[in-house]
Amino acid sequence: MIRFLPSGFRVRLFLLACSSLIPLPVLAAAYAAYDPQRLLTTTETPAGKKHGLDVAYLDRMLGALASHARNYPPQFDSPQDRQRAVQDVKVLAGMLDALLIGPTPHPELLLRAGLLNGMGHNLDIPGCADKAAAAFGRLLQADPAHARGNLYYGNFLAGSARPRQALPHLEMAAAAGLPEASYSLGMTWLSLGDRQKAIEHLTAYQQRSPSDTAVGRLIEGIRNGKVELKQAGR
Repeated sequence: MIRFLPSGFRVRLFLLACSSLIPLPVLAAAYAAYDPQRLLTTTETPAGKKHGLDVAYLDRMLGALASHARNYPPQFDSPQDRQRAVQDVKVLAGMLDALLIGPTPHPELLLRAGLLNGMGHNLDIPGCADKAAAAFGRLLQADPAHARGNLYYGNFLAGSARPRQALPHLEMAAAAGLPEASYSLGMTWLSLGDRQKAIEHLTAYQQRSPSDTAVGRLIEGIRNGKVELKQAGR
């Protein structure tokens, strides 16, 4: 299972006072080269050729894309890297579209399609926002309690300027035991201007993820009024 950092918000973090409170983002590493055609596999069986999808390779591509385009605005080393990522998203989206035809597509494919198109939305690819919402919608219609489906859909909604719609999905993910959902809830409440609830959920995340030392500085900054969250303009 792919695990992305739960900060899928199209927002900018403004440090109002001490700029060293939270490390500012640095340029992303170069976007690695991938060959989407490697996703298609063919296996010889006694009954003939069997075609399939290399999900492990798909997850590698999604992970690489997420390191650059998980949030808005995306961060790339160069315009050429960004253009390659855009092309990869378009090719992958086409492949997944074909696999999602039919009444009961596999839930994990729907989850990946939602993630992919959410990042496509961050890359300003037309139609990706609608496709992400449709994929997550189909997943949660079939399995309303799908923990990661609720987490990623909640992150997508929060990052698409719909924080209040995001809250029920993030709460379901948190109730299902996903610590990163508490982080997402904290950031969503912060974007809504509720510092108390933001601190409450970020503290819950901190208790379950003690290795994430940065969240302590974030909580302290919120308490001191030195951190605010605003929608990032395009």
